[in-house]
Amino acid sequence: MSALLDDLAAEHASVDALIAGADLSLPTPAEGWTIGDTVAHLWFFDREATTALVDPDEFARIIERLLADQDAYMATSLTDGKALSNELPAVWRRTRSDLLAALRAADPATKVPWYGPPMSPASFATARLMEYWAHGQDIADGLGVTREPTNRLRHICHLGVRTRGFSYAVRGQAATEGDIYVELTGPDGDSWTWGDPAAPDRVTGSAVEFCLVVTQRRHVADTALEVTGPVAAEWMSIAQAFAGGPTLTDKTREGLPV
Repeated sequence: MSALLDDLAAEHASVDALIAGADLSLPTPAEGWTIGDTVAHLWFFDREATTALVDPDEFARIIERLLADQDAYMATSLTDGKALSNELPAVWRRTRSDLLAALRAADPATKVPWYGPPMSPASFATARLMEYWAHGQDIADGLGVTREPTNRLRHICHLGVRTRGFSYAVRGQAATEGDIYVELTGPDGDSWTWGDPAAPDRVTGSAVEFCLVVTQRRHVADTALEVTGPVAAEWMSIAQAFAGGPTLTDKTREGLPV
């Protein structure tokens, strides 16, 4: 857990480095969202995540507000951040620190409530790392820069594999039966694998591209991933490693970042 939280802190720092000196009004690939909106979104859900960890009863009330008016709640995730104006980056950093402290203090055996199924603190931290990496990609794309991949991607790859069933469940479907072998190449050339090597359905290729697909930052057809078999192809067409309802699966990603 300590190493995982160190990786989460490093992912925080990598996004911080992206926005240093950047024009936060620049657009990102998410329709209607600027870099500043993305920062506000990360800050807002770090705040909600800390609440989920330290005050589950209050978080239950947050969920009630979400269920009462989802559109209004999502709008608040941006307007609250915009209201902070120039103070947003500093408040964001403090909120990140609060979240890390709450995660370090959490009982490893507890289940943390969230917008999807409750999670262990380790899974919760992994989900936040995935969010930071995915939204960091939005920011990098908005700035026209390429990020150097790190072995932190392994956390996101693992989450992407583990959420195969969830990708179907949010669409009201059961996952198609059949094992899928996933073999990915990490930034240092290491091979990361999941599943039965004898499975006829397979996904192989770059860990970076796999992460881009399961976070829906790229369509699988726009990557060099090798997808073999109908079960694997079906999964990759809907793969979704983040909580929330089903999103678009064609080449135009839904204009609401997760």
